[in-house]
Amino acid sequence: MPVKNVRELKSQLRAKYKKIRKNCPPEKKQQLDLALQNAFLASEEYKSCDVLFAFVSSPIEVDTSLILETTLKDGKKLALPRCRNNFGEMDFYLVTSLSQLEKGAFSIMEPNPEVCEKYEDFSHGLCLVPGLCFDMQGFRLGFGKGYYDRFLQSFSGTSVGLCYSKCMEHTLPSGVFDRPVDAVITEKYTNRTNNEFVKE
Repeated sequence: MPVKNVRELKSQLRAKYKKIRKNCPPEKKQQLDLALQNAFLASEEYKSCDVLFAFVSSPIEVDTSLILETTLKDGKKLALPRCRNNFGEMDFYLVTSLSQLEKGAFSIMEPNPEVCEKYEDFSHGLCLVPGLCFDMQGFRLGFGKGYYDRFLQSFSGTSVGLCYSKCMEHTLPSGVFDRPVDAVITEKYTNRTNNEFVKE
């Protein structure tokens, strides 16, 4: 398939899933977010990790606030991203308190590099990966900036996506540089991409 057609398809899918997410009533989104976060926190992937590479959610994403707070309470290392530039590059910093965050790129809260230690060991750990949509093979459709596409190329740990079940596709268009996550957790089921499927 020509690259132009793949890009056009991805653009159409982004518009579709942004609309679905924006049209979700706030009360319903809150219920789904709580169910998704609890499912993630109950997963073996989370329980067995010692460092979590997470993200501070934007309003259109699955809320991650409970995950961030619980990770700190559980005594695990919490690493959060800070955009380095507009070219899809970001750095992770260890955060010991959510008060160490400040408003950064795209109006998203990011670690303050003056008080947080840069973290560069990507050989292990668990990465919580954002996305508008995921498919059953673990491929994702992000917001088109490429930050996580680049990061996952150098990450050797386990990766997990959180996704509303209504934002799942059977198959998404993917390229040679796309790396699937190891598991996708929805409010209804967990799909581990080694073909293990668990209904919640």
